[in-house]
Amino acid sequence: MGKALILDAVRTPRGRGKAGKGSLSAIHPQELLAQALNGLVQHTGIAAADVDDVVVGSVSQVGEQGANIARNAVLAAGWPQEVSGVSLNRFCGSGLQAVAMAAYGAASGFQQLIVAGGVESMSRVPMGSDGAGQDGNNARLRERVFQIPQGISADLIATREGFSRQQLDAFAADSHRKATIAVEQGRFTRALVPVVDPATGQVALARDELVRPDTSLAGLAKLALSFVEVGKLTVTPDGRTLDQIALAQFPDTPRIEHLHTAGNSSPLTDGAAAVLIGSEEFARAHGLRPRAIVKSIATIGSDPVLMLTAPAPVSRKALKQAGMQVGDIDLWEINEAFAAVVLETTRSLGVDPERVNVNGGAIALGHPLGATGAMLLGTVVDELERRDLATGLVTMCIGGGQGIAVIVERV
Repeated sequence: MGKALILDAVRTPRGRGKAGKGSLSAIHPQELLAQALNGLVQHTGIAAADVDDVVVGSVSQVGEQGANIARNAVLAAGWPQEVSGVSLNRFCGSGLQAVAMAAYGAASGFQQLIVAGGVESMSRVPMGSDGAGQDGNNARLRERVFQIPQGISADLIATREGFSRQQLDAFAADSHRKATIAVEQGRFTRALVPVVDPATGQVALARDELVRPDTSLAGLAKLALSFVEVGKLTVTPDGRTLDQIALAQFPDTPRIEHLHTAGNSSPLTDGAAAVLIGSEEFARAHGLRPRAIVKSIATIGSDPVLMLTAPAPVSRKALKQAGMQVGDIDLWEINEAFAAVVLETTRSLGVDPERVNVNGGAIALGHPLGATGAMLLGTVVDELERRDLATGLVTMCIGGGQGIAVIVERV
């Protein structure tokens, strides 16, 4: 088997995912992705006609994000009609799964040059717009497995791990601190593709919109808990609440301490990303210097109720595949869906916190669901180069109880 090479990675800035308020909320998601695709061409000088396929992650594939957004973005970008596109959904892991599928194609030799990426406009296509919920509204499935909302899962994890509200808020404040430094020092500049409003020709957003440099522990402490009332909702014919359903599997946990807020959870976000992946043969023939090699890819299923604990076991699986240990990884990107997820993963694996999310994460920067994994992949490659380090691991929790991890080695 050959190697899958990461040739480059770009992304749009992350915009606030609120209709009429976020700077990207006036931009159709196809156009967001199209601008990322064209940004990749401009960065690398590759010919779009050489791309074998465009693989795109998107979670809410309905309305403006339906109808195979990958193919429509290719057309919106003005690329040759011969370039194909496919859209996929592995919930929050979709963008990283797109990278994985592109890597499969390059390493197997079936494809030579693939664009992987993701897009989510949470301002225009709100989370849950497909009406399927977590389980497709399958009553029979709910008799077997009742999948609770992720926020309750995050609170259940925090409760079982003994994390305090102060610990979660401290992690969130640190995410904003690190992201603020990264923005001020221009650490994201290399990858950023400013978004232009197609209707006006004016730049709509040139830098990440959600980072709050003035975030403080005192300010975070004032925020209301997000999932207390959700947990009280009665959702079964026999009158059980979501909290009761969650606790039924864990008799050693008497109650859920609801601790997550809008401040220590990832915000609604708009954005798109594109990663160029090629075979060794293509890179050699076209004089392209790879930036990194994909060392291993792993996915795993986990408890569909606790749901968000898969990053640790899937990271172990990826490390075993690569013949590596936790200490061999220089930089970790653990998606900050909720503060408790990163704290639990870091503790479970025994990772040095100084190696985790060194430029902040989704709590500060935002989590445009289907795009985030591809964004994190580009971020870790950029930072490995900046720090002259060798290896990075990107991992994400996923709805329904799944995890994904990708290890890269800098060239």
